[in-house]
Amino acid sequence: MSITSQEELEKLRACGAIVARVLFELAKDVRAGVTTAELSEMGGRMLEAHGARSSPPMVYGFPGAVCISVNDEVVHGVPRNRVIQPGDLVKLDLTAEKDGFHTDSAVSIPVPPVSQSAQDLSRCAQRAFGKALEFARAGNRVREIGRAVEREVRRSGFSVIRELCGHGIGRTIHEPPNVPNFADPFSNTTLTPGLVVTIEPLIAAGRGDVKTDGDGWTIRTTDGSLAAHFEHTIVITRDAPVLLTAA
Repeated sequence: MSITSQEELEKLRACGAIVARVLFELAKDVRAGVTTAELSEMGGRMLEAHGARSSPPMVYGFPGAVCISVNDEVVHGVPRNRVIQPGDLVKLDLTAEKDGFHTDSAVSIPVPPVSQSAQDLSRCAQRAFGKALEFARAGNRVREIGRAVEREVRRSGFSVIRELCGHGIGRTIHEPPNVPNFADPFSNTTLTPGLVVTIEPLIAAGRGDVKTDGDGWTIRTTDGSLAAHFEHTIVITRDAPVLLTAA
């Protein structure tokens, strides 16, 4: 969506602040011994306490309040009785709705003791987001965001997962435009003031090819390599973008 009023901006800010707060608190509970189902239930309760709802169940019928993906799972991991183990790389992807507006954020959390490669991959996803943010300004093309992500990921020795990307957001979870994590020549959309999008590097330690599990939701790397995810919802301006989901 494109913001057309101060009221819309304030409602998006309010929703984004809830997502940031809940994700921050939920990340503290990611530890060996907890199940992904327990984490999702905690997240759902925290959203409810703030007067918000998890977006994926209401929009798509997703079976959980939080998408929780572990190790080679990239996104849309279904919360189950899976017990988090030492050394796991856990991705929390939280999208919430409040007062008719949606915001989205994700973080990758290495569970100690973790390998150096898991640490490096997680940090690379966050670093790539920072590089992309420099190009998220009115007048630039969407592909410039992708170019910045891919450059940083390749420089670090990892791969972009091309089938998955950021997106417009606001009145629902996924809106135009798509925001690829590579310099897609077809991503010609010009960023305009007020446009609300997510930037979300989705990267892998291996080739970056993915497949969908039999549950119809969980997307994982085909070669079993580790994956990382980092995401914020932002508002495009003529200067630095507004981060709606930053703590």
